[in-house]
Amino acid sequence: MDTNLLKNSYFYELPESSIATKPIEPRDLSKLMVINRKENTINHNIFKNIGDYLQKGDLIVLNDTRVIPARLFGIKEKTGAKLEVFLVREIEKDTWLTLVKPAKRLKEGDKIVFNEDLSGETISYLETGERIIKFSYPNNKTFMQIIKELGEVPFPPYIKKPDCNSERYQTVYSKNEGSVAAPTAGLHFTKELIDSLIEKQIKFEYITLHVGLGTFLPVKEELITNHKMHKEYYELSEKTAQTLNYQKENNKRIISVGTTVTRVLETIYNKYGKFKAESDFSEIFIYPPNKVKATDILITNFHLPESTLLMLISAFWDREKVLSAYQLAIEKDYKFYSFGDSMIFL
Repeated sequence: MDTNLLKNSYFYELPESSIATKPIEPRDLSKLMVINRKENTINHNIFKNIGDYLQKGDLIVLNDTRVIPARLFGIKEKTGAKLEVFLVREIEKDTWLTLVKPAKRLKEGDKIVFNEDLSGETISYLETGERIIKFSYPNNKTFMQIIKELGEVPFPPYIKKPDCNSERYQTVYSKNEGSVAAPTAGLHFTKELIDSLIEKQIKFEYITLHVGLGTFLPVKEELITNHKMHKEYYELSEKTAQTLNYQKENNKRIISVGTTVTRVLETIYNKYGKFKAESDFSEIFIYPPNKVKATDILITNFHLPESTLLMLISAFWDREKVLSAYQLAIEKDYKFYSFGDSMIFL
């Protein structure tokens, strides 16, 4: 059995003190671990200096998704019981895949009232525990307008809310609303840093992947090939596809900012052998011994033990070397998870 296929091969001990509970200011002063895969070297810097490792003609690809206030609170119309509804993914207009707490209180046909403008009816529920809810609201408002008034941005539980506002949990280039969590590798970029890289003739393109449960769903199967990812919606434009193909055809580097960008590029490249404009759903699961083909350089944060994200970056380099780098990061007081520090794989 290939040890790369076993969940416990991706376990490491993380001290609680290594988890970032609040953001650093300014964004680009986070630490940057620099891994040169060809030379097997590790160096240390700050994110603001990331341009030191990039060159004219490089293409940086960012995920321009925006986190929505996905956590709603309402009551069951029949009984007045309090419910928390977490929006996972829009299936069709005003119909969402959701997680409900406490789930056992909600049956098909049950109505939830959030306020005078918003209510929802349970259409069905899945064996995996999710509920499909159809929402109703006045014609003079949009669903997004209403949930911005009612909902909460779902910060991870280890983030201290008083130390962080919802805008700090967005990338500075976020635009397309639909994620339930931030694409955290992009949180380190400031507008000034992006402008300075453009001045160095480094190019930028954008994709959209709405981050959902697929990114964070725990791996429960010991044999990771039995793990099934949730679908996540993505979009790649014709302009971005053309630029990506130009990079490949001219042996110029493609830099993915985050695992979400990597997954979109890999999904499309595996499908067509090139980049093509499309809107679709990805459920790709990347892990060793498979190799990443679409991306040359990866910028990413430090991820949870036994997570699909850690498995993805292990496919980008090498599992044992990644875990060794993580151990070094712990020793050198790097911070982990959403507001943690960053690493670049050259």
